[in-house]
Amino acid sequence: MSGPLLQVRDLSVDYLVDKGAFRAVKNVSFDIGRGELFGLAGESGCGKSTIAYAITRLAKAPAWVAGGEILLDGQDLLKLTEAELQKVRWRRIGMVFQSAMNSLNPLLRIERQFFDVLHRHTGCSRAEGRAKAEAMLRLVGIDPKRVGDYPHQFSGGMRQRLVIAICLALEPDLIIMDEPTTALDVVVQREILQQICELQERLGFSVLFITHDLHLMSQFCDRIAVMLGGRIVEQGPVDQITRAPQHDYTRRLWEAIPRLPGAAATGVVEDIAAEAPVDAVRERMPS
Repeated sequence: MSGPLLQVRDLSVDYLVDKGAFRAVKNVSFDIGRGELFGLAGESGCGKSTIAYAITRLAKAPAWVAGGEILLDGQDLLKLTEAELQKVRWRRIGMVFQSAMNSLNPLLRIERQFFDVLHRHTGCSRAEGRAKAEAMLRLVGIDPKRVGDYPHQFSGGMRQRLVIAICLALEPDLIIMDEPTTALDVVVQREILQQICELQERLGFSVLFITHDLHLMSQFCDRIAVMLGGRIVEQGPVDQITRAPQHDYTRRLWEAIPRLPGAAATGVVEDIAAEAPVDAVRERMPS
């Protein structure tokens, strides 16, 4: 199909607080293309996660969508009944949450957690669920024999891979990743993002990548939108956002990134913002 996979149009989301309604997301609009890695950056509290929850319709009171449209292949998700939504959520739109340990049930083996998702949406048997779980673990680089283990038996990076594997098990068209590497060290962050790139190239899904780390996003995404106070203040291709930002807030975000000293002998100072990689995504994520 031609055209964007996801279109968000004039989205507004309110929260009910003691003094009345507070508008956390204000007339936000953006598109995500098929197979595109789209980044949503901004400081904590600017509305990034609220948008993710609105797209998946996981937002609960005291939050509600006050206006706008969220179109998946032209179908407005905000107008779907709960029964219709069940055919879209997780099947066509998956989500990887910030804390992998909170996303996994500590009392259930990994095999059972795969089965619960697969059986609910596809009606598969226990044997089919186990086979799919083993295949997905293999896909994310985890020994398939570990399907019988519990979440606490895995490292933080492996747990995040498990969450990604469960999300991909239903082969969604779009994956929303809300701060998926925040609690991980920088080496594991690189490994996780590299694997997401490899999986995206192989499977062709689109990604909405949410983080406050603009430099990390610039190494991973095709296009970036920058949020401030519930609004998108700038969006464009990654090379524009890194090399020629138009909004003062975007420039200040780059200026907030520490400058690393280069070779002491030459006195060179490397400006991370200016030297942020802007080539093709696969080239930006070297093995």
